[in-house]
Amino acid sequence: MTTSDLPDNELWAAIGDPSRRQVLDELLAAGEATASTLAQGLPLTRQAIAKHLNVLERVGLVGARRVGREVRYSVRADRLNEATRTMARMAARWDERLNDIKSIAEAARNEPEARRLPPAGSR
Repeated sequence: MTTSDLPDNELWAAIGDPSRRQVLDELLAAGEATASTLAQGLPLTRQAIAKHLNVLERVGLVGARRVGREVRYSVRADRLNEATRTMARMAARWDERLNDIKSIAEAARNEPEARRLPPAGSR
C-alpha cells in the first residue's frame, strides 16, 4: 500500500495532534533534521519527537534517510501538497454548504411574518 492509498482519516489524525504539527513546522523550517536536533527547539523529549516522526513517516508526510549513525528526516513536499489540495477541496465544499444555509436563512427572514406563522387553529 502506498501512502496515497491511506485513508484520509489517518492523515488527519496524524496532523491533528498539535505536537506533531510543531514537529512538522520545525522540520519544514530546518529542511532536514534528526530527532535530537528537533528536540533542541521543541518542548518535547527526543523520544517523543521520534514517535511523532514515526507517525508522520507512516502517513507519508516525512521521509527518513540514514546517514552513518543518524537518521535524518525531511518533509515530503508531494504528500504535503496532496494534503493541502484535499483540505482546499473540503473547505470549498463547506463554503458551498454554508452559502446554501445562509441563502435559506435569508429567504426565511425575508418571508412575510404572516406566512411563517402556523394557522390560528394549530397553535
